[in-house]
Amino acid sequence: MKAKYDFSKGKRGAVLPAPGKKVRITIRLDRDILDWFRAQVEEQGGGSYQTMLNDALRAYVERQEQPIEEIVRRVVREELHASQ
Repeated sequence: MKAKYDFSKGKRGAVLPAPGKKVRITIRLDRDILDWFRAQVEEQGGGSYQTMLNDALRAYVERQEQPIEEIVRRVVREELHASQ
């Protein structure tokens, strides 16, 4: 191991870009919202709360005329039905 390393040309962030269409971001959500999505995934026996959150946001974008509450409820119902 060297005594010193030169990081003057180093760059922050991931060394390789993530494959696919997804983008890594930092986002701040209210704790109760995050807890709700995590609880929904746990009730279904596993999965990804991030995927569920992404699906809810996508459904909202596709159906902007509907209130977010209706969309989230519909998505949760569909996910619960699919897990049975």
